[in-house]
Amino acid sequence: MCRNIRVLHNFEPPVTGDEVHEAALQYVRKISGSARPSKANEEAFARAVAEVTAATRTLLDDLVTTAPPKNREVEADKARERARERYAR
Repeated sequence: MCRNIRVLHNFEPPVTGDEVHEAALQYVRKISGSARPSKANEEAFARAVAEVTAATRTLLDDLVTTAPPKNREVEADKARERARERYAR
C-alpha cells in the first residue's frame, strides 16, 4: 500500500473533502505510475481522480463503527514516534 495514503475513517474532527481528494490523487498517481499525466492523458487522469474521490466519500459515509473516534493529533504523535524508532536503527 502507498505510504502516503492514510486511514480516513473514524476520526474527530471528520475527514475533509480536501483530504479525500488528496488520498484519491495519491491512489491514481500510484496506480498510473505518473505524478503528472501527459497532455494526452490529462482528462483521463482528472476523471479517475474525481471518480475515486466520489467512491471514497461514499465509502466513508456508509461505514459504521462502534469504536470511539480517534484523535488526529494523538494518532499523528504515535506515527511520529514509530517513525523515530524505525529510522533510529
